[in-house]
Amino acid sequence: MSARFEILVRPTAGPSEFPRLVEIWRSAVRATHDFLAQADFERIEAALASDYLPAVELLVAERDGRAVGFAGIADGGLEMLFVADEARGEGVGSALLAEAVTRHGVTRVDVNEQNPDALGFYLHRGFQEAGRSPLDSDGRPYPIVHLRLPA
Repeated sequence: MSARFEILVRPTAGPSEFPRLVEIWRSAVRATHDFLAQADFERIEAALASDYLPAVELLVAERDGRAVGFAGIADGGLEMLFVADEARGEGVGSALLAEAVTRHGVTRVDVNEQNPDALGFYLHRGFQEAGRSPLDSDGRPYPIVHLRLPA
């Protein structure tokens, strides 16, 4: 494997790193969440660094010293996992998920039903459908698939 694909997963450096994580989020969501209304995109982006990132344990994936993805964990759940568009398909998400499951006890994740690539990603890695919700956690019309790892 070339050095270009060596991925290090580490804890976040803290709020000083949040601007880069917001850039990663923006890149990932633009590439994968075409169903998201612009107003909702802007609302989430505005709250990311102030509300969402500080509320979870953050893992950062870096390659060649640059952050290319991140995951947020809380209470055994994977609350977020985003990979910069330019690094998609290169093992970054798999590395983050493996770290979250093996070292941080993640057993569940909620996925937007309208993001079939993400749903397939988790199903391929052993998660199983455990339920559905017609609305997201903010009560918006983005159906959610609840996934769990088998016991």
